[in-house]
Amino acid sequence: METYTDVLLVTANVGSLFDNVGEIESDWLRELFGTVQSHKPRFIALHFQEVGGKDYMVNMGHAENFFWNIESSEEMRDFDRVCIYVDNHFKNVDSFTALGSMYFIHKSLKNIYQYDFNVKDFKAVSGQNKHVGSLDGVTTMEKEKFPKNFWPDFKWSRKGFMRTRWIIHNQGLDLVNVHLFHDASNLIACNASPSIYSANRQKALRYVINRISETSYTPLPFFLFGDFNFRLDTLSLVQNLSTSAEVQTVKKDSSNEVEKIICEEKDNDHKILLHIETKLFAYLHQAVFREDNGRAILKYDKEIAAFQDVIAEEEILFPPSYPYSEDYTKPTQYMNTRCPSWCDRILMSHTAQDIIHRRDEGESSVVYNILGPNVCMGDHKPVFLSFALKTNGH
Repeated sequence: METYTDVLLVTANVGSLFDNVGEIESDWLRELFGTVQSHKPRFIALHFQEVGGKDYMVNMGHAENFFWNIESSEEMRDFDRVCIYVDNHFKNVDSFTALGSMYFIHKSLKNIYQYDFNVKDFKAVSGQNKHVGSLDGVTTMEKEKFPKNFWPDFKWSRKGFMRTRWIIHNQGLDLVNVHLFHDASNLIACNASPSIYSANRQKALRYVINRISETSYTPLPFFLFGDFNFRLDTLSLVQNLSTSAEVQTVKKDSSNEVEKIICEEKDNDHKILLHIETKLFAYLHQAVFREDNGRAILKYDKEIAAFQDVIAEEEILFPPSYPYSEDYTKPTQYMNTRCPSWCDRILMSHTAQDIIHRRDEGESSVVYNILGPNVCMGDHKPVFLSFALKTNGH
């Protein structure tokens, strides 16, 4: 007999939560708990990136408090087993990823096992398993910071992946927390299609997929969820947005380096339609990113296309997840620092897509959406996937 286990996967880049300590957190938690209450999962996986924020040396204590607030909350009391992995050991520069993964198992879920990568076998999960620190010697997860030689000419930190492996009833799966490289400069992102940043993310994602598909462990269906930093194909988008505009490129006096790109409307009093600098992306008609969940610009979201052989994703029916205003009175407004993009994603192997239960015609039990659409959640809106996992057993 086929049975199902309701699962909730959530990914959240929480950096700005710690950079604006205390202001956003209570609303953020309320949105998370509301989602748990409405979907009633029996297994929850929360993947966090940028734990501690930019100023992690100062804020790491607050981060530990944040995890404790989730774990000890009234709303989570029916989850009697917890596995927590927080890599907050920032002094260990070569291995610090700022990734945090939390897994909650409901008291009604009986058969659940976790893999020990050291003894290469599964063990039943019991009690509260908390690992906070460098995570060296923790054998129920694997984590890796991307190697230094990966992208030598670019200064990056806190990027990598963390993987855990589970059996729910008798269905095995890998859950991988991922944080890929961002676009450092909007101007450089406009130089080519695809951009140099996009090419580097592609290389990093290929690396992660290869690592989790190595034959030293039996390959299992996997869910990769995190901040992939996928961006829209900026050059194509800008060319399209500025078709009826005059484009000016302003260079720095001394060098040949581009300082800004300005697109002015040809008529209409030469209104500035689009203004781009290293960390500025100001578009006059910002509503295009929000209307109809940004459907008009979804065609510029191309970075996953290179992975169609190995990766699947549910249909995106939500607006870009980044960069939202951190002003709590403007929860649906984008900041004009970056072109809005679907950075935060839940991707899966084709084998994982096959074990998602789909109800009969028309009625879908799968929900792929953002958390807190009308509440300030920081610069990234968390993204969640709620579904029934096909599990055989009692």
